Amino acid sequence: MCRGIQHPVRGLFLRSYLAQVSRDKLPDIGSEYEGDADTVVDAVEFVLQNFTEMNKLWVRMQHQGPAREKEKREKERSELRDLVGKNLHVLSQIEGIDLDMYKETVLPRVLEQVVNCKDEIAQYYLMDCIIQVFPDEYHLQTLDVLLGAFPQLQPTVDIKTVLSRLMERLSNYAASSADVLPEFLQVEAFSKLNNAIGKVIEAQPDMPILGVITLYSSLLTFTLHVHPDRLDYADQVLGACVKKLSGKEKLEDKKATKQIVALLSAPLDKYNDIVTALKLSNYPRVMEYLDSETNKVMATVIIQSIMKNKTRISTADRVEALFELIKGLIKDLDDAFHDEVDEDDFKEEQNSVARLIQLLHSDDPEEMFKIICTVRKHILGGGPKRLPFTVPPLVFSSLKLVRQLQGQEENPFGEEESTTPKKIFQVLNQTVETLSNIPAPELALQLFLQCAEAANDCDLEPVAYEFFTQAYILYEEEISDSRAQVTAIHLIIGTLQRMHVFGVENRDTLTHKATGYSAKLLKKPDQCRAVYACSHLFWVDDQDNVKDGERVLLCLKRALRIANAAQQMSNAARGSAGSVTLFVEILNKYLYFFEKGNPQITVAAIQSLIELITTEMHSDSSTLDPAADAFFASTLRYMEFQKQKGGAIGEKYEPIKV
Repeated sequence: MCRGIQHPVRGLFLRSYLAQVSRDKLPDIGSEYEGDADTVVDAVEFVLQNFTEMNKLWVRMQHQGPAREKEKREKERSELRDLVGKNLHVLSQIEGIDLDMYKETVLPRVLEQVVNCKDEIAQYYLMDCIIQVFPDEYHLQTLDVLLGAFPQLQPTVDIKTVLSRLMERLSNYAASSADVLPEFLQVEAFSKLNNAIGKVIEAQPDMPILGVITLYSSLLTFTLHVHPDRLDYADQVLGACVKKLSGKEKLEDKKATKQIVALLSAPLDKYNDIVTALKLSNYPRVMEYLDSETNKVMATVIIQSIMKNKTRISTADRVEALFELIKGLIKDLDDAFHDEVDEDDFKEEQNSVARLIQLLHSDDPEEMFKIICTVRKHILGGGPKRLPFTVPPLVFSSLKLVRQLQGQEENPFGEEESTTPKKIFQVLNQTVETLSNIPAPELALQLFLQCAEAANDCDLEPVAYEFFTQAYILYEEEISDSRAQVTAIHLIIGTLQRMHVFGVENRDTLTHKATGYSAKLLKKPDQCRAVYACSHLFWVDDQDNVKDGERVLLCLKRALRIANAAQQMSNAARGSAGSVTLFVEILNKYLYFFEKGNPQITVAAIQSLIELITTEMHSDSSTLDPAADAFFASTLRYMEFQKQKGGAIGEKYEPIKV
């Protein structure tokens, strides 16, 4: 009956029914139908014959009816495809089919039918069926035969998907147990798959680049699962990918670039170690084909991998290779900087580069210095928008190395080339200077002061003086905003106060300059605060040679004069004398130096200042200021407390009437 009906759809359903009813009646091993004459071979023959006939009927559907109904027919065919595939499923269920029979009979016969039918839909579906229904170890042992069929398929068949699924199955099989790995080596699975992909790409010259990359991406995943130790295999795959990409412009196709990112991320995910990926010589060559946006995405993936795994990158060569990979974040790859770059994204990217710079470390000072020079070389080309993010971490990395070398002024072996703090400071000076050129003067000034402090700890007076000079030049020439000036002058005073390396002459020069700047600030209250802060420059606790009581008093008196002037100006402009906060702040400075034993700060001076504040507070013209009142009250409370304390301090405070 089946042979008699040649109408495709009726014939398909009838044969499908035949497959279904005969399914449990096949003469299989252990089946009640296994007899003298009937063996597994007959069962296989029966199913194969039915499969062949059904496939022919299924393919014939394509060629019946008018051409305009082609889409409708293809839809019908894809709905009926499971009827044909069911035969392959029945075959895979027959217990009697061992590897030899599969190799000798089943697979060649099925593939012959697939190749000969020359139908795109049938070939794609049936190849996928074969891969899905038969066991993985059978695929592994018959790779030659299976892969040999791929180049013979129609050029329009979506081979990349089928081949990718095959490799995915084999990868999972390899991952399932370590015992199966020797089988992969035995059949040389990698080279067979690699050759097959090459042949498929040759046989389909019109294959889009996305297909090529997808195939190589699957092959790389397979390689990393099956041969994680064979880096040369992974590099070979990337090399083949480069060969296919060469001659093409940068990829614009979003799907293809996404696939390349997947391809490049695979080694990072597998090894969790960028150092291993850096050994792949073709890795950076593949990255070159990405457009600048995707290059940035990939660079971010690499940096995140390093941070997540806390990878140590401790040689200058590796740092060089790494910065080549992430150059998309370090400099503009296109000629023009895109204005449409999102500001927050840009900050996030640059902050991740800054974090990366902090992670680069070597215990060997020579190597660390080389790393610093390598990073410097790369980041200085980053342009004015990037430098404020990338220079500070580099400076602090260098200062860390300086502290490590502290005290080793001369190399014990007398080598000329050795890394010394002096040498590092020279590099630092040039590096920070680039910031003042872009211009980012406030940041440059802060970094110069940090370097000066480090030079102070290394007892390098000329170097520290040079850094201070640079900071002063920046203050004079570049910093014009009054708020920024206030911040800068307090930083200068704070740093200078901690310096112990300067001789009398140098210290006087720098101190004189700082007091001069303080007195020239725009707003009177700012002037006053900066001037009384300068008093600390003349009295440093742990340096006996810097205890000049007279100049401390001069500073404080000057501050008082400025505070007075501020009140008069306020009176003239607003009709009220303003707050007494400045006077209370100066009083606190008087008390500080009084406690420290400055002979110039007398009880009488403190007493008259208290009276001045009290008078001011009760005068009609002063403004009500609860904060200033509370500040004054707590200062008086402190003095009372010191009196009650007794001892030397108590005696000191005794004469002061509160």
